[in-house]
Amino acid sequence: MNERADEPSTRGDAVLVEAADGVLLVTINRPQVRNAVNRAVAEGVAAAMDRLDADPRLRAGIITGAGGFFCAGMDLRSFGAGERPTVEGRGFAGVVQRPPATPLIAAVEGPALGGGMEIALACDLVVAARSAVFGLPEVKRGLIAAGGGLLRLPARVPHHRAMEIALLGDRYPAAEMHRFGMVNRLVADGEALVVARDLAARVAANGPLAVAATKRVLTAGWSADATGFGRQADLAARVRASVDAAEGARAFLEKRPPLWTGR
Repeated sequence: MNERADEPSTRGDAVLVEAADGVLLVTINRPQVRNAVNRAVAEGVAAAMDRLDADPRLRAGIITGAGGFFCAGMDLRSFGAGERPTVEGRGFAGVVQRPPATPLIAAVEGPALGGGMEIALACDLVVAARSAVFGLPEVKRGLIAAGGGLLRLPARVPHHRAMEIALLGDRYPAAEMHRFGMVNRLVADGEALVVARDLAARVAANGPLAVAATKRVLTAGWSADATGFGRQADLAARVRASVDAAEGARAFLEKRPPLWTGR
């Protein structure tokens, strides 16, 4: 990458990317179609996810939508014209099949429907404005939510709620998804990005090696058996032997903020 980590950049007009203070902000920028995903969006988001994982100065990411909309899902007009809004290795929207190893936060205003909800489900934390709505309406169109919605939803909400959301295809307000447990923070309209930035800054302030290892364990789905504990022990040993682990202990004893190096 030639771009500095603290300089804004764009990849065409469909996706805006800006890095500052260790956080990469990715904005789907097609508000005229409620940020529906076409090929340009998928490629832009995928490139941003690659950057998020490749640049050690970036400690967290945020994905949001422009114009008061998160994402209304796949752009059916572009799809009908022969476009496929997927990127090899990353999947639909450049993120749902393989999210970044770096923590990613969804800042949701307005609709997050179909593929839009699947983008949110691919994130590690979800901040939603009170007027935001979520839904997997694919069954109403004779389709299934194949962008990770059916795979991830049962791990985010209780079983029968997942069944209801997926089988009815209805829209659900953010407050209800907060009660279900899928939304971490329910905020006033217009405040989703502000709160997401705060969460990202708090993640970015922690030890990067520890954060990366923690996310890997949480997302791997290992069982709490001898095999799972063995795999976790290997990761924990590498983190414990790091320069950052020693720095964290020193900073605690010296009552000062740690200076992480990622080593």
